[in-house]
Amino acid sequence: MSSSPPGAAADVAARADDTPTRQRRKEARPQELLDAALELFVEKGFAATRAEEVAQRAGVSKGTLYLYYPSKEELFKAVVRQNLGSLIAEGREAVAQFEGSSSELLAGLMHTWWERVGSTRAAGIHKIILAEVRNFPELAQFYADEVIVPADELFCAVVQRGITRGEFRDLPLHETAHALMAPMIFLALHQHSVGACPVQGCAVVDPQATLRTHLDLVLRGLEAPPAGTAGRAPAANGAGRNGKGAR
Repeated sequence: MSSSPPGAAADVAARADDTPTRQRRKEARPQELLDAALELFVEKGFAATRAEEVAQRAGVSKGTLYLYYPSKEELFKAVVRQNLGSLIAEGREAVAQFEGSSSELLAGLMHTWWERVGSTRAAGIHKIILAEVRNFPELAQFYADEVIVPADELFCAVVQRGITRGEFRDLPLHETAHALMAPMIFLALHQHSVGACPVQGCAVVDPQATLRTHLDLVLRGLEAPPAGTAGRAPAANGAGRNGKGAR
C-alpha cells in the first residue's frame, strides 16, 4: 500500500478550495474591467484614456484586457450597453407590462433613470458623447443605434399609449419625447460639470425635485381636457409677430 508524501493531501485540498475562487475571479473579470473603464472614461474622457490604464486599475494585464475587449472602442461600447442600453431594454418591458396610468409610467421611468444613471458615475457618459463623439464617427453611429433611437422609441411609445388611452392630447410623438428627455440629459451633464465644482452664487440643483417639477409641467400640458370641455388655445396663437394680440 503506497503512502502519500507528507502534506500532499493538504496541498490537494488547498488546490481544490482555490479552484472555485479562481473561477469566480475569472467570471468577475469582465465586470471589473467595465467598472474600471467607466471610472477612467468619466475622469479623463474617451480619447485621453489608455487601455493599459484600464487594465492596471482592474488589476490585470493589458493582454488580459484585450482577451475580453479587443479595442478601446469595443470596451467603450460595452460600457454604454451595460449602463444605458440595458436600462432602455428594461424600460420597453416595463411599458409592455404596466397597467397603471401613462403619467405614472412616465414618472416611474424617469425615477428609475435617475437611480440607475443620473445619480451614478454612468451619468458622465452623456458628457463624453457630447464632448468627444464628433471625432469618432463610428462611436457616434453606435450611440445613435444603441441609445438615441431606442430611447426616443421608448418615450414615443409611452406618449402614444397615453394618447390611445385618452389620457394625453394628440401631440407630435418625437418632439414630445425630446421634451421629456432633455432635462434628464441636462441633469446628467450638470452632475459632471458645474455641479461637480465648488462654485458660488448658483442655486443648488436638486435633481429629484427638478425632475418632479419638469414632469408636473409636462403632464399638465400633455393631459387631455375633460370630456366635453373645449381646450383653450394658447395665447401665442392669437398674438402678432411683435407679441401683441390683434386689436
